[in-house]
Amino acid sequence: MATETPTLESLQASLDAQQAIFNMHQAMNVEVFYWWCTAIMVMIHAGFLAYEMGASRSKNALAAGVKNILALAVIIPTFYLFGWWIYNAFPGGLMPVEASAALPWAQSMGPDVQDMGTGIFWAAFALFGATTGSIMSGAVIERIRVSAFLILTVILGSGVWILAGAWGWHPDGWMLTEMGYHDVGASGVVHAIAGFFTLGVLINLGPRVGKFINGVPQQIRAHNLPMTLIGLMMIIFGFFGFLGGCIIFNGGDTGWTTIYNNPTNLSAFAFNTLMGFAGGVIGCYIATRDPFWTMSGGLVGIISVAAGLDLYDPGLAFIIATCVSFIAVGAAKLLEKKGIDDAVGAVAVHGVTGVVAVILVGVFAGGTPNVGGNPAISLYGQTICAIIMAVLGFVPGYTVSYLLKKFNMLRVPENVEVLGLDEVEILAHPYPETVPAKSGTTTNVGDLEAKGA
Repeated sequence: MATETPTLESLQASLDAQQAIFNMHQAMNVEVFYWWCTAIMVMIHAGFLAYEMGASRSKNALAAGVKNILALAVIIPTFYLFGWWIYNAFPGGLMPVEASAALPWAQSMGPDVQDMGTGIFWAAFALFGATTGSIMSGAVIERIRVSAFLILTVILGSGVWILAGAWGWHPDGWMLTEMGYHDVGASGVVHAIAGFFTLGVLINLGPRVGKFINGVPQQIRAHNLPMTLIGLMMIIFGFFGFLGGCIIFNGGDTGWTTIYNNPTNLSAFAFNTLMGFAGGVIGCYIATRDPFWTMSGGLVGIISVAAGLDLYDPGLAFIIATCVSFIAVGAAKLLEKKGIDDAVGAVAVHGVTGVVAVILVGVFAGGTPNVGGNPAISLYGQTICAIIMAVLGFVPGYTVSYLLKKFNMLRVPENVEVLGLDEVEILAHPYPETVPAKSGTTTNVGDLEAKGA
């Protein structure tokens, strides 16, 4: 039986078919990578939930946890409705450009077998937004109204942070194209924004009852410190999904790039994430000997090097993380002296560390070229952009919380705070073996049942 001799046309058709299959599988690999990054980021929210429930007193534990669940739930749909559009519409500043494809009724904003990128990137960015909104949550525990918190977290997680992302992460973002901004791991666009937004809220919210006596700060102890430490470690785990979502998985021969299209790889991220974590834990342990701050040091360390994950030598990352830990601890103590009651140190851990991290890229990587004709990294550009991030976070946080305060919507009444938010805001008990008696003592449920209560 004679075989047909292949022609040039048939060989080209076969090659084209194989190339199409390869391209399809590459697109599927991109989807799979960001799918699992998004899934791992959910662990950040489990960690925040455990962390803040443990850091609260038992009478407020469920309120702290429910806030975190609701933050995730309200940011996802609002980010779908307008957050993704903000990212695509405002890279040049405060004047929008055409971005109709990012509106919720656009074809790309739903199932489309021809589009294997929009949905998965939207999901990753939505989880970035939820993380940003949740950063504020721990700082305001035990006295904020759940409704006020949800208003603030939507503004932060679906509005303010993604505007910062449009300016500092978008390929056409003006911070990149005019200032050479470099922040691959979101030290500025997520952490500095969230930290300084939180500072604005805390100024209007005020301290917890009993936190300051005659101006002297008092220690309000966590009711379950082991839960808090476990929650912090879960957040660290989730950060590997977060940072994975900050790298671009390209098809073809391009390979990994940063969000700015500079070549990089996951190995660089692995070296510096782990060295930053270790340096932060060690630095905060030396600075405080406190278990809570020691574990929080892991966050400080990672955030302190996140902006330059692709550029630092691992030894330098360790040194930066260790040193910035002392800055974060000092900033938290200074804020407390100024009468700011940040229950978990979020302003220092995220805000101050994020700003310092952005500036340090200019210190240690100044002169590093960007691609696409964008300006090189510079200390001047990084410093100006860090200040912009702090202001962009602080102004809306202060303004919106001030308006809520004026309408008596920000904080629970003092008698509710003393009784506990779980009793009024949640109507449930975290530990059902006991219930608070009217006298303020604790009564065992079994004793009440024996008395016919």
